[in-house]
Amino acid sequence: MSSASVDLPTPPVAAPGPQPAPPWSLPRAEFERLAARARFLSCLSLAWMTAEGAIAITAGALAGSIALIGFGTDSAIEGFASLVIVWRFTGARLFSNRAEGRAQKLVAIQFFLLAPYVATEAILQLVHADRPETSWLGIGLAASSVIGMPLLGLAKRRIGDQLGSSATKGEGMQNVLCAYLAGGVLLGLLGNALFELWWLDPAAALAIAAVAVREGLGSWRGEGCCATSIVPDESCEKDCCA
Repeated sequence: MSSASVDLPTPPVAAPGPQPAPPWSLPRAEFERLAARARFLSCLSLAWMTAEGAIAITAGALAGSIALIGFGTDSAIEGFASLVIVWRFTGARLFSNRAEGRAQKLVAIQFFLLAPYVATEAILQLVHADRPETSWLGIGLAASSVIGMPLLGLAKRRIGDQLGSSATKGEGMQNVLCAYLAGGVLLGLLGNALFELWWLDPAAALAIAAVAVREGLGSWRGEGCCATSIVPDESCEKDCCA
């Protein structure tokens, strides 16, 4: 690796049309600056998700809202993904394909654990017609996520494009997904508070479970280094690129 730029293999010929700046064209200082930016945004996400998860689970338990509890558990999963990106862009792991694949696999497993729990609780709530209490704390929390999460997620996706990091882009997509989930939870909580549409809460929880399955499958299928590689290496070629 030279002192002026990131010394990566020659890229394949790109398709016609505008393309994001590939990582091998970045000066080393710029690459490291963007990596530091990615770490900072992930640390910000980790702090947000920690607070969001604790508040959502507490508010959900007090109000009997499975949608809020599911939303809080999802926040914990997203917080873990943020922690992975911080780890991913630290020290010698900056270009570690194998570490990225393992991290994606762990995230996928957590999604698969979340989905059946949320779905089971939501179905039981529908069957027994258990009506959650109004939670204005949960409503305020969901509204803040609807506004803030897309901004954070899109910023990460832009940096992921510049770095050539599918892991960073994937974490950004999780933040965007968090906003969608928050919107569903907000709809359920407001429907229950204003119109006594109690069934919107477990319905929103079922939607969260379905999204968790989809995202888990995406993480699992993307575990291989061919799909997530920043720097192709010999071990990657032996594992999946041959």
